[in-house]
Amino acid sequence: MLLLKKIYIASMKILFIGDIVGKASRKKIKEIIPTLKSKYNTDMIIANGENSTSGYGLSKKDAEELFSSGLDLLTLGNHAWDQRDMLSYIEENPKIIRALNYPDGVPGKGYYKFELLNGKKIIVVQVMLRLFMNLSLDDPFKSTIEFLQKEKLGSTCDAIIIDMHGEATSEKKAFGYYVDGQVTAVLGTHTHVPTADSVILPKGTAYQTDVGMSGDYNSIIGFDINNPIHGFVKGFRAEGRFTPATENITVCGALIDIDTNTGLAKNITPIQET
Repeated sequence: MLLLKKIYIASMKILFIGDIVGKASRKKIKEIIPTLKSKYNTDMIIANGENSTSGYGLSKKDAEELFSSGLDLLTLGNHAWDQRDMLSYIEENPKIIRALNYPDGVPGKGYYKFELLNGKKIIVVQVMLRLFMNLSLDDPFKSTIEFLQKEKLGSTCDAIIIDMHGEATSEKKAFGYYVDGQVTAVLGTHTHVPTADSVILPKGTAYQTDVGMSGDYNSIIGFDINNPIHGFVKGFRAEGRFTPATENITVCGALIDIDTNTGLAKNITPIQET
């Protein structure tokens, strides 16, 4: 009689949290992280923190607060340098990463290799796309492929997660398919609106155009509605910066279930927690 052997596929779970907007959202993150860890049985939690300090950038103080809440790594974006102390603090704390495709000489790094207690190595990368971003950036496609020639799933690491920070959905889609099969997940940030297109691409990479923000959704992308409306109606902004909305905070993101035999994604689950 032929005995069939059961094959158990090991997995790990990584939770990626979308753009944290303002103080109320930082407070919500601090309160909810223990619940998220227990509910989703996570091995690692990553968050985009580029709007954490009053909606504009990330200060050293607020970064340390977020890490103390239980986050393992923070990514930035086009607001990376709005808080000037980040220019020096990012050199002190490599668990904060900025876009990989900034020109040479910019402080910090565009990736971090995180080692779990079980020895599994997870590389987190951020790349900033270029359409409508109005920044001087190197080619994100070329920069990423050059990086992936050095870091490979199943060889130098067990998973690669990319925070894809960009505006245009077409460019984001193109980027996802461009790296399909070479990374575990490509997760979009920046637009603060969760998209209903989470999918495992044909070669095994989890993808979502934007995982959404962690903030008050009764707002305009996380900010009080009055000043943005003034800008659209009058043609110019009122004095001062936009103010983060603070009433009902929803934490949005995506949970990635990873096959540790291949480093590719088994499943992607969008999350919305209030």
